[in-house]
Amino acid sequence: MKFESQLLKGIAPVVVLEILSRGEMYGYELSQAIEQRTEDVLTLGKGTLYPLLYNLEAKKLVRGKWQKSDNGRKRRYYSITGKGQGELAKQKEQLNELRKGLDFVFGPAISPA
Repeated sequence: MKFESQLLKGIAPVVVLEILSRGEMYGYELSQAIEQRTEDVLTLGKGTLYPLLYNLEAKKLVRGKWQKSDNGRKRRYYSITGKGQGELAKQKEQLNELRKGLDFVFGPAISPA
């Protein structure tokens, strides 16, 4: 199932922060981790992911730095900042409240009609 772009736009930053809270990654690696962790429910192409990373970096929620990889190729690795950790905690709390509210409406497991 592919999500509507507006819904994905709202959840993508918190997903990126959550994945980066587990360790630094370069863009493609991050994209693969998101797909794997969500069992391909969420996919962020480079046209979505990189502008999102630049925005998170401008807000000082993530930090990017160029490094040489094992194969000698230069890659930009991203890591979450302390400010990003705080924002992630706040967003996760809001998502848990939203989940509770949705459970009241749909029941604990939303099933297709």
